[in-house]
Amino acid sequence: MDLADLWFCVIAVLWLGYLFLEGFDFGVGMLMPVLARDDTERRVMINTIGPVWDGNEVWLLVAGGATFAAFPGWYASLFSGTYLLLLLFLVALIGRGVAFEYRGKVDSDRWRRWWDRVIVAGSLVAAIGVGLLVATTVLGLPIDADGNRVGSPFAAVTVESLLGAAALVGFALVHGSVFIALKTDGDIRHRARAFATRVGPWALLPLAGLLVVVQLTSGKWWTWTAVVVVIVVAALAFERLTAGREGQAFAALGVAVVATVVALFGALYPNVLPSTVDPAFSLTVADTASSPYTLEVMSWVALFGTPAVLVYQGWTYWVFRKRVSTAHIPPVHVP
Repeated sequence: MDLADLWFCVIAVLWLGYLFLEGFDFGVGMLMPVLARDDTERRVMINTIGPVWDGNEVWLLVAGGATFAAFPGWYASLFSGTYLLLLLFLVALIGRGVAFEYRGKVDSDRWRRWWDRVIVAGSLVAAIGVGLLVATTVLGLPIDADGNRVGSPFAAVTVESLLGAAALVGFALVHGSVFIALKTDGDIRHRARAFATRVGPWALLPLAGLLVVVQLTSGKWWTWTAVVVVIVVAALAFERLTAGREGQAFAALGVAVVATVVALFGALYPNVLPSTVDPAFSLTVADTASSPYTLEVMSWVALFGTPAVLVYQGWTYWVFRKRVSTAHIPPVHVP
């Protein structure tokens, strides 16, 4: 495996980390009006992701930075071709982050309700944006021989990419509800588990549809195996959740994310951005990669930097591993 192929795999792994971690993150935000009955329970839900939500977003930043450095042609065509969608996605992320920080700054129910709406809307719009971006990357954009988008600024919004958006929103709802069941105790835990077992199988149907569409378009025999793994471990997750084993269900969903990324990026390779205008215009790993020297320097930096980041983030999750309940939430205190 040469360095260009290695960095294609590294970027796939970075997306894997982001989809897994930010998946339940978005789900918690979207489920606030569904699972919480009062402000205390909403604070419980926010506290499940409070110490980690901003660290989860680092995976997206690193994935974007790695794409820019390792495959500048891929970065240029994808990010310029989906510019308005990315802008909407980033605004949603910014609003969501501000809401987490600001909702507790004023002791007012009206103030908190407004910021709660921003959290819900930001989580939903961001999940839609990520789903559109991933689906567009795998299924392609209308780009010409120079890598420029052909058509309107919303050319990336197609039936197939909207299926990708629905797939990520549905998965985030399931992943988030299982995470809440794993991280909380009391009534909210039971509500989250009931929601996941009742709504989960239907919410994952768009993901199954996206995987089938991708495999029929550009799949290989071994990526079909990954699709089967997704279906099997998703069924296992619901069985474990029904048995009250939230941790095992959460781990099974993690395996489903791994298999999903393998199926999507495996079907994409050796392309990095297919052209829907003419397959001859598709961008490939070899065509868009940086120089061997650049990739070598990046590899050495990643070799030493990645373990440190993984250890730090793993330590953070370990420190905040305990369940949260309404009994742990202190009275509102505003300086």
